[in-house]
Amino acid sequence: MARIVGVELPREKRVEFGIQAIYGIGPTRAKKLLDMVGVDHSTRVRDLTDEEVTKIANALQNEYKVEGDLRREVNANIKRLMDINAYRGLRHKRGLPVRGQRTHTNARTRKGPRRMAVVKKK
Repeated sequence: MARIVGVELPREKRVEFGIQAIYGIGPTRAKKLLDMVGVDHSTRVRDLTDEEVTKIANALQNEYKVEGDLRREVNANIKRLMDINAYRGLRHKRGLPVRGQRTHTNARTRKGPRRMAVVKKK
């Protein structure tokens, strides 16, 4: 079982895609990391040796900010925007789209389910 930075990697996937389960590692960074460490991209996670897993883990911790540290940094950046009352911070506070999307229609992911209008009888 390959466990890197506290994340259990999917055993049946190729390493190139398996390490993308780690927060902060995408396709480009995964390829660069494997080239740097010298692990074949087509190897399955279950076929990795302990030595290769250790190399990948060490390279990750030394080169990139991932998982908990990255999540903390992103949340701190959002909190800072809210504290200084930046426009983007206000959008985060109100739970509305931050990057200029329209809200008249759509934006249901950020706004949540529609609230039904209450009809009063006379």
